[in-house]
Amino acid sequence: MSLSPQWLDELRARISLSGVIGRTVRVQKAGREFKACCPFHNEKTPSFTINDEKGFYHCFGCGAHGDVIRWMTDHQGLPFMDAVKELAVEAGMEVPAPDPRMAQRAEQQKSLHDVMAAAQDFFVRSLHEERGADARRYLASRGFPERIVRDFGFGFAPDSRTALKEALSAFPDAMLIEAGLRIVVDGRDPYDRFRGRLMLPILDPRGRVIAFGGRILSAEKTDAPKYLNSPDTPLFDKGRTVYNLHRAAPAARNAGRIVVVEGYMDVVALAAAGITEAVAPLGTALTERQIERLWRVVECPTLCFDGDAAGQRAAMRAITRALPLLRPGQSLRIVTLPGGMDPDDVVKRDGPQAMEALLGEARSLIDVLWAAERDALPLTTPEDKAGLKARLMAHCDTIQHPDIKALYRRDLNERFGELAFARKERAPFQPRQGGGPAPRGKGQPWKPAPPPLPAEQANRLQQRVGTRDRLIAAVIAGLVEQPDLIAAHAESLARLHPAEADMAATLDALLVLADSPGPSGAALESEHIRTILQERRLRTPTATDFGEIRFGFLAKREGSAGELADAIALLVELPEVESALEEANRRYQAELTPETEAEKERLRERRLALFARLGQMGRVRASL
Repeated sequence: MSLSPQWLDELRARISLSGVIGRTVRVQKAGREFKACCPFHNEKTPSFTINDEKGFYHCFGCGAHGDVIRWMTDHQGLPFMDAVKELAVEAGMEVPAPDPRMAQRAEQQKSLHDVMAAAQDFFVRSLHEERGADARRYLASRGFPERIVRDFGFGFAPDSRTALKEALSAFPDAMLIEAGLRIVVDGRDPYDRFRGRLMLPILDPRGRVIAFGGRILSAEKTDAPKYLNSPDTPLFDKGRTVYNLHRAAPAARNAGRIVVVEGYMDVVALAAAGITEAVAPLGTALTERQIERLWRVVECPTLCFDGDAAGQRAAMRAITRALPLLRPGQSLRIVTLPGGMDPDDVVKRDGPQAMEALLGEARSLIDVLWAAERDALPLTTPEDKAGLKARLMAHCDTIQHPDIKALYRRDLNERFGELAFARKERAPFQPRQGGGPAPRGKGQPWKPAPPPLPAEQANRLQQRVGTRDRLIAAVIAGLVEQPDLIAAHAESLARLHPAEADMAATLDALLVLADSPGPSGAALESEHIRTILQERRLRTPTATDFGEIRFGFLAKREGSAGELADAIALLVELPEVESALEEANRRYQAELTPETEAEKERLRERRLALFARLGQMGRVRASL
């Protein structure tokens, strides 16, 4: 259907925006405008303004902005055309007629809505009749108060193949079949789909019944599924529908979270415990379309999964579906419930506060992804570890957003490096009781710990550290001038840790940019990088940081790629050798053997050689 801008403008002009918003939000007159506490985020001081003359609302706290149609789609959760139709009725306007096929489909859906509403009335009546006694006992055993039973529309489907058909005799059988309420198999007589089940209606964003879910009540029917949902129909798409979203969305915006559980009975149990922002998929793993709908409500939905193997598989399915969709600020958080427990079990055993505590400990998507892949298979051989890295990078490759992909790759690479290349911990040195000398190792005499460094030597060491910081600044400046070298040295650069926070932030930004395409997919250029750094308020190192005479040659556009590579290699190796030397000294103190002494001396000499290279670097160029 095509709606002209003129028609939409007329619709907006006929509707009082403050009146529409005032139906669900308390608004106050403030001069020519209205103000309210923003319904899109928690606040105590009103920062949400409504301007009827201009026809828009705006929140100065969270940035929410839109007109009356946007309000109906974002706050009320209606699809665009449903919002337009509802407003058109209020404005006394006729929506331009669609083509005949669309009109026929709309009329068909309207008739099916009538069928579903009649079926819901029948199920609710049956629950409160004598034949619904077992269903009422089950609800009582779950501890659901009458308010919850009424609000969620619980009903009962009698254990009969024709009870629903007889109650809805005003509708033709073909319509009941199309609505998913009856089944026809191989040309035999149709029969009711839901029999002997506790019934729950599934509603669309406008609160209309579009499908049903039923839980079997008889323990003797072992051949029947415990839960049964309506099939896909012209009204119901199970891969797109999120159970209870129409009720949970306002509560979720107030709470700043939406909780996704595995089934609709979990949703009801949490609502009974006071957690009203819970929703559930319908018989399938969370789909991409459902994730997108959840992101329209909050930026980071919280998913709850059982702690068993099946729950972990479900979590990974959700993660793999979410990764390609990730956008800045939009992700998932994941809660792992205690083994064998669902949300209702947690609430019943430990109370609502226990569930709140679990929700408060929700982990980020990347944390769960890392833990799941790390623990999926043994990591006893180099091949095992290489397999872990390959799986992690394969997940990263599915992420579409370039910045998020680059950040995931770097984060997971760092975690993998810490796991795969971690130094083995050794027992700390324990002196003999009584204060005597440590036991000799393999006939070697005891040696005391080395004395503190003399002041002059300590000053030289401090100067070397300062020289290293200046060299890092020169390398960063050189990478800005020669951005094609960033990707070539990305793994080494990721192991650098500049002492100054602003240099570290600039280096991080360069690594992210190197893994992102430039404008129109072209390679990044120096000027483009400078512009991005300036926009992000990050600093490019200058001669003041690295010393023009000493290291300025590295920061020039025509600088040697080989010299820049040498500088990076030196900066990476030096802290690693220093760390290894500290470990060697500890081993030497704990076990005085020729081997430990030789290792200590080898590393000490290597460190001296690296410091000598650091001291010499640039002097020849500076003297030219």
